[in-house]
Amino acid sequence: MDPKDFRHCMGRFATGVTVVTSEADNRTHGFTVNSFTSVSLDPMLILVSVDRSTTALDVLKDNRFIVNVLKEDQKETALHFAGKTQDPLPFTWEEGKRGCRIKDALAHIECEPWAAYDGGDHVLYLGEVKDFQYQSGNPLLYFCGSFSHVAAT
Repeated sequence: MDPKDFRHCMGRFATGVTVVTSEADNRTHGFTVNSFTSVSLDPMLILVSVDRSTTALDVLKDNRFIVNVLKEDQKETALHFAGKTQDPLPFTWEEGKRGCRIKDALAHIECEPWAAYDGGDHVLYLGEVKDFQYQSGNPLLYFCGSFSHVAAT
């Protein structure tokens, strides 16, 4: 089985787009993630899958983090945190309870570290949800290697 072909297969599953932010070294770090899911309601847990080759890997180790669920008009923000730096910045920071987060995101989920697991070429970070907020709007989606959108019903 070819890993690249498997990646194309998995791309058939539409996902939302998030930016995970965390504080370290007196600054806010962030990276774009679409491998994110809810795990448990009691306790409230979420999972973020992080590629071992990303510089943000060590930032999340034993550290609180915020998942910012992006709206359909925040594609440039997703690109910025995916390594395609935008100038001027396509977003504004706002202060959350556990660090900086992206203003006007569709949702914010603030977490304390719960556990980390080996996931092959990724690390699976579980966060215990300590605070969350959300608003109405349409999500930014990722499907077949491209950004997409859907109208909320």
